[in-house]
Amino acid sequence: MNSIEAFDLTGKTALVTGVSRGLGQIFARALAEAGASLIITSRNKGDLDEFATKMRAMGVDCETMSLDVTLKESVDSLLEAIRRLGKSVDILVNNAGCNVRKPSLEITWEDWDKVLDTNLKGTFFVSQAIASQMIEQKYGRIINVGSVTSVFGYAGLAPYGASRGGVKQMTMSLADDWGKYGITVNCLAPGWFKTAQNAVMYEDKDWVDYLTERIPLGRPGQPHDLKGAVVFLASEASRYVTGQTLLVDGGITTGSTRALPRK
Repeated sequence: MNSIEAFDLTGKTALVTGVSRGLGQIFARALAEAGASLIITSRNKGDLDEFATKMRAMGVDCETMSLDVTLKESVDSLLEAIRRLGKSVDILVNNAGCNVRKPSLEITWEDWDKVLDTNLKGTFFVSQAIASQMIEQKYGRIINVGSVTSVFGYAGLAPYGASRGGVKQMTMSLADDWGKYGITVNCLAPGWFKTAQNAVMYEDKDWVDYLTERIPLGRPGQPHDLKGAVVFLASEASRYVTGQTLLVDGGITTGSTRALPRK
């Protein structure tokens, strides 16, 4: 296999959760561009129609399904729907997530449960469901979406950081559990990318300037910055990589700030 073939996903089926907007669409498009067929999910299946139409116009085999990752019956229904299609999932991207941005003293029990149930518990139980199929075929690529908050703390993001830190740790455990079945499990941790969830923050120029000063590459992330990373983790190019967290963050987790100009 040459280096180009190692990244080719032709003949593979990728399941991507949380594709109604944001990074989920970036991940799904990248995998499709590398040759994969798609199964995409959202809590409201209708929210997927526009994106699915675009994918099919590109010649991509794209199925849409409803999924609430916080509900066991919804995860069970997803697995049954995939079986009815006669498909097997080769690549799973656990992208579905949510956030509650509040000072820690204002976080409620409901806020905590909402974030942890979606980002951490949901990621685990979708992985468990799909891994049961991957074990049968002795092959699989599971990509859990984390964040810079998997390794760094930020004020106002206590539940989110706890969930993403948990995803990082869980990734290592699942990699150890399932490696013997030919399944790799890795965590893809984006840095600061503008999405629907955090768009309001980017309206604050002072905050954007503050953020940019702490990114060695000098800018927040752009959608295309994530495409190569997700294809790498989904492909044969990463066949000996498992249990790892790949930070795509422009270097912000180095902890650096830009040096002051010399006088």
